Amino acid sequence: MTAYRSDWCSRTRVHVERLSTITRLAYCKHEITNAVAEGLNSKIMAVKRRACGYRNKDNFKTAIYFICGGLNWGPSDIIVGEN
Repeated sequence: MTAYRSDWCSRTRVHVERLSTITRLAYCKHEITNAVAEGLNSKIMAVKRRACGYRNKDNFKTAIYFICGGLNWGPSDIIVGEN
């Protein structure tokens, strides 16, 4: 088992190093990252954790739009008596 584990670790290390090199080269060539996608994914996962489940997919989608869209419908956002 130990020989298998060390072989797996060495192969995985080589694979990760190659991916890391490819990622660095892609950034140098195109100067873009996936930071925005990772940020949105983090917000979506936070919505999912906070809710502990939704009744249906439409409610979940609405919550994602609400949070990621930056909407804030608190009492301070309501303007009363304006025509």
